[in-house]
Amino acid sequence: SFVLSSPLTSLIFTTASLFQRAFVPTQRQKLEKSQIQLLRFNSIPLVNMKGSLILAAAAAAGVSASSAHRHAHGLFKRTNNGTEVCLPGCTTIYKTIYGEPTLMPNPPSPKPTSQAPPPPPPKPTSTYVPALEVPTPVAEVCETPGIYTFPATTITVSETITVCAPANTKVPAGTQTYGGVTTIVESSTTIVCPYATEKTTNGVVTSVIETTTYVCPEAGTYTIAPAVTVCEKEEDVVYPIITTVTPGTYTRPAVTTTITEEHVVVVCPWTSEAPKPTPTPVYEAPKPEAPKPEAPKPEITKPEITKAAEPEPKPTPAYEVPETPKETPKKETPAKETPKIGGGAGDHWAITYTPFSQDASGSCKSATEVNKDIAVIKQSGFDTVRVYSTDCSTLENVGAACKEHGLRMIIGIFVKDSCNPENPQVKEQIDTINKWGQAGNWDLVDLFVVGNECIFQGRCDANSLKTLIVSVKESCGAAGYKGPYTTAETLSVWEQKEVAAIICPVVDVVGGQIHPYFNAEVAPADAGKFVKNQLDILENSICGNKPALNLECGWPTGGSANGMATTGKAEQTIAITSIRELVGDRTVFFSFHDDEWKEPGACGCEQSWGCGELFAGGSMPSY
Repeated sequence: SFVLSSPLTSLIFTTASLFQRAFVPTQRQKLEKSQIQLLRFNSIPLVNMKGSLILAAAAAAGVSASSAHRHAHGLFKRTNNGTEVCLPGCTTIYKTIYGEPTLMPNPPSPKPTSQAPPPPPPKPTSTYVPALEVPTPVAEVCETPGIYTFPATTITVSETITVCAPANTKVPAGTQTYGGVTTIVESSTTIVCPYATEKTTNGVVTSVIETTTYVCPEAGTYTIAPAVTVCEKEEDVVYPIITTVTPGTYTRPAVTTTITEEHVVVVCPWTSEAPKPTPTPVYEAPKPEAPKPEAPKPEITKPEITKAAEPEPKPTPAYEVPETPKETPKKETPAKETPKIGGGAGDHWAITYTPFSQDASGSCKSATEVNKDIAVIKQSGFDTVRVYSTDCSTLENVGAACKEHGLRMIIGIFVKDSCNPENPQVKEQIDTINKWGQAGNWDLVDLFVVGNECIFQGRCDANSLKTLIVSVKESCGAAGYKGPYTTAETLSVWEQKEVAAIICPVVDVVGGQIHPYFNAEVAPADAGKFVKNQLDILENSICGNKPALNLECGWPTGGSANGMATTGKAEQTIAITSIRELVGDRTVFFSFHDDEWKEPGACGCEQSWGCGELFAGGSMPSY
């Protein structure tokens, strides 16, 4: 108990006790706080009247409440109203009271029973901290131009481990979404999905793997836990992906590179020396599939019958003999025109072709060598060949071979620098195409592709690409070409609203570049599902009712694994087979043979996309 000697001080304690009961609802638990407030009474005017004294104490209680709760301070501010707490004629007495800091013993504080350990269990996350000695691709950020050297490293892994690995992508200016886990569901379902993310603790950013429960309300493709960033300009961003590392010896070769821009991300991949998982039985399996090209064999005779069909109606005696073949081309004619706006024959409509030698020289092939290649493409059951530019007499040699063997063509203009129609490199291609077309070759062309990933590669923006497309249409239209036009871009570019709004009105077909290998969540067996879903989005959600085609799609036999997207001949066979089964009639496969003259690229895979032998039954031309 606390006893004060004088009546006035006793009165003050009584008032403070009233204040304690009014201000502290939990009584003893916050007694220390009340005492601290009580010690502040030295600055409060006390009136020598019981009622006024209580009023002053109540006012003090209000001020204290304001101080604690930060919402009542306006009630006691000074105003012009002369009616205040102190009444005229009263004598003000100032009294300072000192007491022990604690009037009552501190209650025991057993509250630490709710300690930190319980919160972690409820977290639905499983976190993996990657070991240092794990061969995940290393994303080196080169902030300034210069020559950078990254040393060689060898690592041996003795057990399978799942870790976060860095991936990088180029994003344009603005608010961008990237990364995450892409999944395809056939119906409404709830899935529990692991995903890689970054967490910052005390300024240190760590990549971790967590899980989340995601509700997919209907069938479709969903991207779970993507990252979002705001970029002031186009830049490379690095983000984590889930990667499974299998036992083996991994080597990262020394890399020396010259950087000419700011903030460039260089990914140094690892080459695995781990034993291949039973490649022989898996790879031999597709060889019986070589007969698949036999299905469209009627297509081989289709061009000859179509040509012969025009003169044959005149001679009446011969009418009964060709009657059956004549009916066939009539039914097939619509199918032949279909590629002009949306697809072609069988489960492998088209393949890309460049007339450069496969070896490291990359020299131009002769007309004879080109003819041999085109003959194999025709025998493999393809209907159409896609070429990218006019280099190496592409139109003259490939065009002549396609005409001889009855193949259709997708031609194009390849933009190396900018989309300016007056750019000499662009203008030369337009002039060459017009000259070739006017020489009687326009009827070979089913589609004209203006630019290959121009926006994605940062060579053009949407407006400059539109200007180029319009210019090409005017020039080539005047030269006699009447067919459809498009440009080739990734789905991520087409989904940008400004791109669709600007480009859709000037193209007839939505041209996609869909490479499932570059999505770390797509295994070879799921490549077809992934491509079909992306192609459906291109066709249904971009340019209204305009058809969509997959103008470049394949799977590498070499290079680094990209998450679940592993490389190898067996893996390529599985991936290409699944793509053929689901969207082969709307896909241009990439490419006829490997290109050793290319740089390996960050993935180490750029030389290894040749897939022609999968369709040719293993018999590729020899020169």
